[in-house]
Amino acid sequence: MSESFIQGNFADRIGGDKFGKDTKIYKFEKIKRAKRAALQANPGAEIIDMGVGEPDDMAFPEVVKTLAEEAAKWENRTYADNGIADFNRAAARYMKALYNVELDPEKEICHAIGSKSALSLLPACFINPGDCTIMTIPGYPVLGTWSQYLGGKVINMPITVENGFFPELDKISPEDRKRAKLLYLNYPNNPTGASATPEMFEKAVKFAKDNDILIVSDAAYAPLNFKGKPLSIFSIRGAKDVAVELHSMSKGFNMTGWRLSWVCGNELAVRAFANVKDNADSGQFAAIQKAAIAALDNQSKITPLISSKYERRLKTMTETLKKIGFPARMPEGSFYLYVKCPKGTDSGVKFENAEEFSQWLIKEKLISTVPWDDAGHFVRFSATFVARGGEKDEKRVLEEFSKRLEGLKFIF
Repeated sequence: MSESFIQGNFADRIGGDKFGKDTKIYKFEKIKRAKRAALQANPGAEIIDMGVGEPDDMAFPEVVKTLAEEAAKWENRTYADNGIADFNRAAARYMKALYNVELDPEKEICHAIGSKSALSLLPACFINPGDCTIMTIPGYPVLGTWSQYLGGKVINMPITVENGFFPELDKISPEDRKRAKLLYLNYPNNPTGASATPEMFEKAVKFAKDNDILIVSDAAYAPLNFKGKPLSIFSIRGAKDVAVELHSMSKGFNMTGWRLSWVCGNELAVRAFANVKDNADSGQFAAIQKAAIAALDNQSKITPLISSKYERRLKTMTETLKKIGFPARMPEGSFYLYVKCPKGTDSGVKFENAEEFSQWLIKEKLISTVPWDDAGHFVRFSATFVARGGEKDEKRVLEEFSKRLEGLKFIF
């Protein structure tokens, strides 16, 4: 059978005429396959899934109740376009209450259908062929991927233990500074769990001002901060001149599948985002936005409960890993524990990289993690493992986690 003309029509950005023929298996697909194989080899066994980065609980009852009520209302049936005014006002109240940041709900806030969607649209506002986006690695790649789709280039900045998991911006060459238009920051950070300090944000704001670069601050995990009050980049004087910030209903409100976030900050940049977004989607269902208002206005009740749960789990996970030799440190935020992977075990097993170690953990110990080999060899354990029986079941899972690792001697 002859090859379809469609094969030759694929855009170069997704592989051109080689699309679909690449035999490389990406790490998340490898993880899925390893989990299936482990279950086939161990029928009825439980995989402790510490790889998935999404909350294991539902949204709070009052939020679900509001959704049901609002979904039944005739006036909420239509397109929401760039969002409803009530949601913008609630987001502004939330930013003031939690971060002490003042925002104009009409000019400085625009909702999005999740942070991922926002990160995919922002490059269309700023990136022309040849322009650069500065990305941190390891990290969430969407802003960089879409910059490249548009003909832009990515400058990868490693974040390591040695640099406090913050990019060393002074190492960016003068040529790259001239070509750069966007700088991606994500704190608390996925996957490292590091939180930014005011001093770090001050340095980034100065760098952005000196080089005419817009900061895209991804604050999806900002409510989950274990080292003090949650921090917004807009607590830094002058940040609105050079930054937009993304906030999400997913992590701090157990609303991952609801797909709702907002972009806020610099008025002109928010307006550009709203213009591009208006040509990409017709807005999130108004009933979901109204349910989110109920969550935002109750953040002082909801988010601390969620944050304390992950902090409790992460402390136990950190202690378990430290007991068997991992150089584990309690993260400062998010729900991730990022640890250096071992080189092998005293029984002779060797790991060339984090991916090999992650695969071994799934197959041998039925524990799923995510490997990161971008800036050293590390694995990410997520505290979002499923424990549907509350704290009692959570304790059981963590005890089983400890039991499966008991007696192992790793070489680092």
